[in-house]
Amino acid sequence: MENKKLHILIVDDDDRIRNLLKDFLFNNNYIISTAENADQAKEKLNYFKFDIIILDVMMPGQNGYELTKDIRKKINIPIILLTAKGEVEFRIKGLELGADDYIGKPFEPKELLLRIKNILKKTNKVDLSSKHFVGNAKINLNKMVINLNNKEKKINNSEKKVLIEMLSNPGKTYSRSEIGKISGISQERSIDVMITRLRQKLEENPKNPKFLQTIRGSGYVLWIE
Repeated sequence: MENKKLHILIVDDDDRIRNLLKDFLFNNNYIISTAENADQAKEKLNYFKFDIIILDVMMPGQNGYELTKDIRKKINIPIILLTAKGEVEFRIKGLELGADDYIGKPFEPKELLLRIKNILKKTNKVDLSSKHFVGNAKINLNKMVINLNNKEKKINNSEKKVLIEMLSNPGKTYSRSEIGKISGISQERSIDVMITRLRQKLEENPKNPKFLQTIRGSGYVLWIE
């Protein structure tokens, strides 16, 4: 990945931060485009393909949360939110809307660089444009649907993140805590409910799962036939 120049879109109304990140990431071998607001960002998204978006939450006009929601309706692209608000509820709100990560201001550019690398490393493990099979279930991550026995079922962004991770590492057991970090879901009960929903979409017999299994006392594992 380090040999391929990836394209990053930075969206921030603060000239100083925007230019600082532009110079820093350019010097770390990325192609950089910038936008001062949501309208400029949408225009550039119409003309260029980006690998990740660094998006400020507090902007005049349409804010980062609203723009994240709009982007998620059209394309699947990793998004890191930047904000001065560090409270848990704001972080959760961004993740629920489909952001992949969240970093509070002020921050060290090196920390942002590490988060970018981690997200791109995970995202690029699985080709989102390809179809993936778990038994007879056909998964389309781009369209966020699973087709099983000629029935198409939608998946949400949290389910998609978990599938990307598990498809990248079949046979690996994930604890509830790990799945919570991947999906952005904090409560164990909610994690169990999400796994149950995924089984209903992936398994011929969800009550006796063949592929998405529980490892008692450890967590969950996905087997690929």
